[in-house]
This record gives sequence, C-alpha cells and structure tokens, in this order.
Amino acid sequence: MTATPSETAAELADEMTRAIKRIRRQTMHRLDPFGITPGQGRALRTLAHAPGCESPGQTMRLSDLALRLHIAPRSATTVVDALEEAGLVERTPDPADRRAVRIVLTAAGWAAVERIGQVRHEVAQEYFGPVSPSDQEALLRALRVADAAYGAAARERPAAAPDAAR
Repeated sequence: MTATPSETAAELADEMTRAIKRIRRQTMHRLDPFGITPGQGRALRTLAHAPGCESPGQTMRLSDLALRLHIAPRSATTVVDALEEAGLVERTPDPADRRAVRIVLTAAGWAAVERIGQVRHEVAQEYFGPVSPSDQEALLRALRVADAAYGAAARERPAAAPDAAR
C-alpha cells in the first residue's frame, strides 16, 4: 500500500523531529564539558557570523542579537550575562547611542565558536555519514525549498500567533 502525500509529509516531519532531537542531544553532551548551553552556542555563532561581525573586534547591539535569535531582549540579556561571566563576550557602550550596549566576542569567545563548529561538524558527520553525498545534497535542497515556500506563505498570511520555529 502506498502512502498518501500527507502521510509521507507527516512521516518526514516525524523523522526530522527525531533527527533534530538526536543531533541536539549529542551536541549538548559534547559541549557540556565546556560549559556551553545550546542557547549560548547559538548566540556565539550568531555574533561570529553576523554581517559586520565576522572578524575579531566587531560588535553587535544587544537588541540586534535578540532579533537574530528570535528571543525577547530580556532573554538575550540573560544569555549575554552568562557569556560575559564565562569570559566569552564583553559589553561595550555604543558610540552612536549611549543607551545601547554592543557585544563583542573575546579571544575565548572566538575559541568557543571554533569548538562549537568542530562539535557541530563531528555530530553532523556521524549522523549523516551513512547517507550518500548526493542524497545529503538532495535532502538539503528539499529542506531549503520547503523552508522558503513556508516562509513566503507565512508572510502572506494575516498576522496570527508568531511562528515558534523561527
């Protein structure tokens, strides 16, 4: 018996959820000895890879970090507090706006970004290693197409509840 397209889509969603949970769990396990949580890792990666922040010494406003992480500014403050306490970021005043705070990665923060990247690469390789490179590329293309279409449709819908996945 052949599955209907909606059954296949639901099964695909289930498999993706399972994959994400396993990858996240393994990544958390490997970052735990370094004292980095997934939320902190996302913030560090966002700071390192945001336009204008790709090199040491570049800064980002705390409010921009919150927007990029899709979290409330207060939550971003909590994340940055922990990163600052760990010596991974520093707060600096914004020369253009005294009320604003800018965040900069420290040398230890850049080292943590490298470590996070290495762990992410290792875990992804372990999980997707058995999948052929051409199938990996096909899966990546399919997910990008689905995400782009979903995002476009979401922009056309009337404002409702925020998309928690974004």
